[in-house]
Amino acid sequence: MTARGTWLGGLAALLGGALTAIGAPADAPAYAQGAMSFQANCAVCHGANGAGLPSLAPPLLANPARYAASAEGRRQLAMTVLYGLFGDITVDDRHYDFRMPDFSRLDDATLAATLNFVVFDLAHAAGDVKPLAAADLAAERAHPVDGAAVREHRKGVAPAGP
Repeated sequence: MTARGTWLGGLAALLGGALTAIGAPADAPAYAQGAMSFQANCAVCHGANGAGLPSLAPPLLANPARYAASAEGRRQLAMTVLYGLFGDITVDDRHYDFRMPDFSRLDDATLAATLNFVVFDLAHAAGDVKPLAAADLAAERAHPVDGAAVREHRKGVAPAGP
């Protein structure tokens, strides 16, 4: 290997380590478009790796995968990104009282890709969980609700336990 190749390899390793240290996923995401949308729209509150920010926004590392495994949970995911969510919720025994904005300005394909990034790349859903499709978002978009109704719906689908 040339000196230049060694230098470039070292730089790549250094940058990869730096990105991991600041919370960016180390592996290439399966849903790259969703990852870009997440970083542009969600990471400011939920963190670059979805671990959440204390007193601001909950982590996205477990519940989205659980939600994606059921029809009502999938509805909850779609409703949350389309209409936002506000009020008190509990995630991993921590309370959050926040106002998540709606992202209805984004198209259905982008929202589906973003949710799939969260569900599969961040929350590591099981292999038998079906990815969300743009049609799932379009179906929820046809029945608008407000953020308080999204929180109420969440009470029926929020997973128990850790």
